Amino acid sequence: MALNRKIAYIDLDAETIKLEPIPMEWRRKFVGGRGLDAYLLYTNTPGGCDPLGPDNVVVISAGLLGGTLASSASRTHIAAKSPLTNLFGSANMGGFFAPEMRWAGIDHFVIRGKANRPVYIYAHDGEIEIRDADIVWGAGVYDTQAIICKELGDEETQILCIGPAGENLVRYASVRTGRKDAGARTGMGAVLGSKNLKAIACRGTMEIEINNPEEALEYNKEAIDQVISSKASQSMQRWGTNFMFGITNTTGLVRTRNFQYNQLPKSEDLEAENLDQYSIGMDACFGCQVHCRHRYLIKDGDYAGTYAVGPDYTSQGAFGAEVGCRSMNTVLVGNHLVNDYGIDTLEIGSMIAWAMELYEKGIITDKETLGLKLEWGNDAAVIEMIKQVAFRKGLGDILAEGPLRAARRLGPDSMKYLIQVKGMSNLNTDERATPALALSIAVSSRGSDHLRGIPAIDLYNLPMELLERIYRGPDGYEGPLTNSFTEYEGKPRMVMWQELCYMAVESLGVCKYHTVFLSPNHPAFTEFSRLIKLNTGLEFSEMDLWDCANRSYTIERLFNLREGMTRADDWLSDRYFDEPTKLGLPVARGKRIDRDRFEAMLDEYYRLHEWDEAGIPTPELLERLDISDLWPSGKN
Repeated sequence: MALNRKIAYIDLDAETIKLEPIPMEWRRKFVGGRGLDAYLLYTNTPGGCDPLGPDNVVVISAGLLGGTLASSASRTHIAAKSPLTNLFGSANMGGFFAPEMRWAGIDHFVIRGKANRPVYIYAHDGEIEIRDADIVWGAGVYDTQAIICKELGDEETQILCIGPAGENLVRYASVRTGRKDAGARTGMGAVLGSKNLKAIACRGTMEIEINNPEEALEYNKEAIDQVISSKASQSMQRWGTNFMFGITNTTGLVRTRNFQYNQLPKSEDLEAENLDQYSIGMDACFGCQVHCRHRYLIKDGDYAGTYAVGPDYTSQGAFGAEVGCRSMNTVLVGNHLVNDYGIDTLEIGSMIAWAMELYEKGIITDKETLGLKLEWGNDAAVIEMIKQVAFRKGLGDILAEGPLRAARRLGPDSMKYLIQVKGMSNLNTDERATPALALSIAVSSRGSDHLRGIPAIDLYNLPMELLERIYRGPDGYEGPLTNSFTEYEGKPRMVMWQELCYMAVESLGVCKYHTVFLSPNHPAFTEFSRLIKLNTGLEFSEMDLWDCANRSYTIERLFNLREGMTRADDWLSDRYFDEPTKLGLPVARGKRIDRDRFEAMLDEYYRLHEWDEAGIPTPELLERLDISDLWPSGKN
């Protein structure tokens, strides 16, 4: 059945493996996936540990609905203390690994210690082995998966692995599966590299018994129709997430030349329509009908003829707008390289853009770059810097340390040009005109983040009755809401609601694009409750799921507080407040975030979460959520 999967506790030092059932109490309190990961990480990782040391535990999970009849139930979650931020580390990716993991009998891996040699873990039908990985150490992501599949004699084996960046402890190295899917944020690949853990391979034939298969199939068909009928999904079926670039760039919501501008003129080559000449079809994750990523061939230059999958909106920014490049070919090559090397696309693009601005200002010179001209629009320099970071060569060795550590090495004058929160770089969007989105990146539990609490539908100027239907439930919120994205009032509620919605989604193992993310008409708590019942037999009301999400999100907050985070970390770079936008449509031009109003939004956000003025969860909240044992009252 769907509930009989195990937790695999693995100690790489002792090479011991212990399989334990998941207590029903944990299911009721945390559901699974990211929600239960928060609890497992908090209770298994000692406070203050070195993120790259053996005491840091990495937790890898499939959601409760992974591999079932629920649409898009394909997501894998990875959690550990972040080597980038020293706070809660978390990454999420699609593909086919999570379903295979569940078919192999495992819902969560909890891995500690450090192997004395390169190893990989092999899970198959309830059995787990620790195997030598010498044959793949040093290999890229693509070759690693092919070699392990060949060694195991089964091409259907699904593999989660790191590339050279993870082995080299690049602090924003990613974990990868397939040719595209990435658990990229917060440096989870570096954590695996620090453990000499190259990969986890899963192959399973253990059935997942569906509680009510006929009705589950019928209800899933309704959910699919609901998702693919939206304009957002139809655009993604045609263009992938790249369709967003034309909209945000035209409006003036794209971060360009690091943070100097909010629009990239003459960028026709970066538009989604231009992908037609490279694309050879669309690709999808397990159980998904949207098919949101391109399979493409690079046409020109040193990588002509290379087959890859992607890119996405993040790559358009990382290797396009942020660095002032206007070539789709550069975006495609950059996307391919970070996929194979195993690096966070968003972080490396931001780090290169920051270095280019420092080069322009004379803060770094040809001495630091070893003669490489880090000038805006220098396509060759962008590609070279990707390689330097992955292999820690030249300036890349400094940039591989992430924003705050790199700035300490390059001097105090470099700090003001960083666009980061909690030590993690921002997406390629510019939120100076969008207070709700600005708040969402400032308060995210894992650093600057467009996927933790972003109310993207705030950009749509939706009818108030539709916003009220979404944001007043399921707990009966009665406060203000506004439907203009330039307003401040009501936005803390939208951010908080999205945070708990996304926590619920990632606890189930379902893709965000199949929930209220880009479309207000996609599934949310009501539909989640029904999906759980039909597929697993467990009964959760909408309010039950809300409380589960709140409980897990609060634990992520407690983790960060235990590691030294304060209210001051829930803040934006000064440039958001000091420099108005210069370009774009009138609604986005001349905008900057108002400090006082942002401070008031932060106060309201804390109140909605039932945290005190310092951002610490109240004893009453912890008691109601039944997690007061995790945070003794004396700490408040």
